[in-house]
Amino acid sequence: MAVSIWLAWEILKAPVAERAPPALAVRIAAGSPEVLRRAAESELTAKRPENASALADESLRRAPFNARALRVRGLAAAGAGGNEQADQLLTLAGNWSLRDDPTHAWLVEYRLRRGDYASSFAHADTLVRRRTDLRPQVFSLFATASAADPRALQAVAGLLAAAPPWRLAYWGYLQDAPEGDALLFSLAVALESSATPFTPFELSRLYRTWLQERRLTAVAALREQIGRPSRIDGLLNGDFSSPSSEHISPFGWRLGVGAGLTVEVVDDDYDPDDLALRMEYDGYGSTTIAEQYLTLKPGEHAFSAEHRVESSAGLASLWWRMICVEDRKQLMEARATGEAPTADGSWVAARIEFTVPDEGCVVQRLSLMPRPADRRAPIIAWFDEVQLDRLPRTQDQAALSRR
Repeated sequence: MAVSIWLAWEILKAPVAERAPPALAVRIAAGSPEVLRRAAESELTAKRPENASALADESLRRAPFNARALRVRGLAAAGAGGNEQADQLLTLAGNWSLRDDPTHAWLVEYRLRRGDYASSFAHADTLVRRRTDLRPQVFSLFATASAADPRALQAVAGLLAAAPPWRLAYWGYLQDAPEGDALLFSLAVALESSATPFTPFELSRLYRTWLQERRLTAVAALREQIGRPSRIDGLLNGDFSSPSSEHISPFGWRLGVGAGLTVEVVDDDYDPDDLALRMEYDGYGSTTIAEQYLTLKPGEHAFSAEHRVESSAGLASLWWRMICVEDRKQLMEARATGEAPTADGSWVAARIEFTVPDEGCVVQRLSLMPRPADRRAPIIAWFDEVQLDRLPRTQDQAALSRR
């Protein structure tokens, strides 16, 4: 009978000790490293660091690799004024366990106060990888420090270069933060030379957000700074040879979708090795057929394109149009096709010159637009070799721009 009672107590003792108050738990299972650790935590909470140290030491003697007990020992040292010893102990505890939040939180604060952004933020990274609920606080820390000190910005860029799982979430946080635009710009530039620059998706998201928020100068400046997408002739994929998946929105072609309109990039009927834009339009709707945003420099430019009309009722017409996004001022308008089908499938070239003003037009939009008829009038047309060339300024124009 006595043996069975003792065995029953031994089975019950462990869960009781885990849930009992620390003082009672120590009496029940004085030799348990976990009980001693809990008692040490209780003494630390009661601001008795010497007692906490003694209990934590005893716990570590019985279980040397107990990261939580080592954390209590380190915090007790800090509570007694021994920050350097605490730093050593808690660094070891943090290395033993990446899941011990209080350890990493203390190291974040201590290293931050010493100006060691790289180490502080590395421990913050450990926290935010596990705890999505801590993201707002950690992201605020990153943003506030980065806005105040370039060294902090470089430390954050170093973390982001490792492509952590919270990277996209941080971009989203910065887009809503007061200082976010400047930080996003700086981080995009800093990461461009890293192994993990902004992905096409990340860069497209940033450009589109700034475009929607009318931060057009930032759009043009970032594209100029990092060179993505490239500025060859100021227009991308004019021969329609690059897959749309490679584009960085809103640059590159966006093809229209709507009732009475079909637009696609396909092989040329007369030259299967060449891709071109083919559209079928019922002559009645007003959906944009194709468009592309640009960041042309001020000055003289030439627009050119080739077209071929496959069939046409001769009523509706198609036009190339370019405007300044800031004020919707029209820079250029040119008829995109003739009224009749092109004989023998030959291509017809067109060219027009226009001027981008020196101010108030950092972003432009080129569109292929229909002018509907008063009734349905189908047209099928092809487009290719769309190009923009910057023309040299004359001496008189250069002198006027300097005045």
